[in-house]
Amino acid sequence: MVQDSMPGAGSRVVALHVASARRAPMQAVTEVLAEAGAGIVGDRYHGSRHRHVSLQSAEELAAAARELGREVPPEGTRRTVTISHGAVPTEPGHRVVVGEVVLEVVRVAAPCRVMEETLGEGGRTALRRRGGAVLRVLVGGAIRLGDPVMLDP
Repeated sequence: MVQDSMPGAGSRVVALHVASARRAPMQAVTEVLAEAGAGIVGDRYHGSRHRHVSLQSAEELAAAARELGREVPPEGTRRTVTISHGAVPTEPGHRVVVGEVVLEVVRVAAPCRVMEETLGEGGRTALRRRGGAVLRVLVGGAIRLGDPVMLDP
């Protein structure tokens, strides 16, 4: 589910998606529960060691869409949380606060070959350096559409 960002406001959550299994379709939701040390309840990566949440910026998706010449929907990247704008930090150890949830960057979320399937030819290249980050959940809680995001707490 995608929600418009508010002009002049800080970054906000504009889309949330989960998939119950690897290669399963992404499902748009309005809220997820992020569990400390485990990830998003109901998502394919819940319980994984480090890949708890993936975070991307709608602003970067728009740039990729301009490069591709076609839409890049948030679910097409298979990321779980999409924020309205701002550069998603990718340096390991950097903290991000989404609503009441505290996340820590593990690594860059590099686009993979699946992007060619979900976004079409050129999708992987268009998302290079725009793919966001993979994070672990340090402090759990709910993440909802519209929640404020602090990229540099």
